[in-house]
Amino acid sequence: MCAIYSLRVRKLTGKPAFLTIADSESETPRIHLTDYEPVLSPYIAESNAFRIQSDLDWPEARIAPAIALTSPGEKRAERTIPLAFCVPIFGLPACFFIINVYKYIASKVIPVYIYCNIKIDMANNLKFEKKVAVVHMLAEGSSIRAIERITGVNQNTIMSLGVRIGNACKKIMDERLRGLSCKNIQVDEIWGFIGAKRKAADKVGAYGDVWTFIGLDSDSKLIPSYMVGKRDSYHAKAFMDDLASRLTMRVQISSDSLKAYNDAVERSFGTDADYGQIVKTYSVTPLGKSAAVRYSPAEVVAIEKTVVSGMPDISKISTSHVEKQNHTLRMHCRRLTRLTNAFSKKFENFEAAVALNLAYYNFCKMHLAIRCTPAMEAGIEKSQWSVADLVKLCGE
Repeated sequence: MCAIYSLRVRKLTGKPAFLTIADSESETPRIHLTDYEPVLSPYIAESNAFRIQSDLDWPEARIAPAIALTSPGEKRAERTIPLAFCVPIFGLPACFFIINVYKYIASKVIPVYIYCNIKIDMANNLKFEKKVAVVHMLAEGSSIRAIERITGVNQNTIMSLGVRIGNACKKIMDERLRGLSCKNIQVDEIWGFIGAKRKAADKVGAYGDVWTFIGLDSDSKLIPSYMVGKRDSYHAKAFMDDLASRLTMRVQISSDSLKAYNDAVERSFGTDADYGQIVKTYSVTPLGKSAAVRYSPAEVVAIEKTVVSGMPDISKISTSHVEKQNHTLRMHCRRLTRLTNAFSKKFENFEAAVALNLAYYNFCKMHLAIRCTPAMEAGIEKSQWSVADLVKLCGE
């Protein structure tokens, strides 16, 4: 019976019986339309999921449309429920047709349909050189559409690859950035939004404003910790807890005047940190002026440094280095570019994009001030990583 089922699967995919299973899995199933043209809607009949194949007998022709309907992008013939189809791709006529096909399916074909275990993931089928090129362009601030035009890789494949790489980068940094001997940490937050900005987020059901807490070692320029979330006390405390767990020495911390930092530093570091705040007062820009003036940074008119706890060095209380890093992140992460439509629509996509760019900054990008990567300056790595090394370590 297994040989008969294997023969049916080969015929169902439009392949001769003597070819290997790998050959039969390499193409989309091809079926015959002659018996179904009066029933199918014009949209289904013209779909690329249906191709001409004339050697199918009647029971196989009944199951073939169902398998073909499951392959709009990621082609999968592994289903535990035969009715789990992508109905929105084809609309209600396709749904009516699927139900009728399922009603008259020959029972002996169903086990083959469920257990044939065929999956074709386009992102996994990319050549390694293509993956390296896509990841490198994502880390250098290119938009997904631009990468699609240059490399020829589909935008959905680029997004899925970016999410996988970003999640893997997060794990890599979590494992390697431990036991650090940083002495001077500057922290700051960088603003972005997901789906819509705060005013319109409730109307469209989007996440809204999102803030990324970043800690930067001003000596090695390493980013040992970051946190993506809201600009509130909960995420500030989670960020400081994570930062404290990675350091081994007494550290001086500098931040802006965000009130959430006071309790967060005291809770996470206790008496093991010297904490100071810097408060910058900016001039008010009239809204009636031109756009060139309104979108330019405001002028700093006053700077005040305050000791919050411990005995910090007043001359080292600063956030200049981490603010410059925020500028670098905006230049390299397309999701954070202002006044564009390149913002993220999902939280996990935004978080993965930030993780990818911070890993690229720590391990791959040569820093001009220290003439090596921050990971090398901090003693974590002995050499600079290439993007290919990063992609390999991410499991791709």
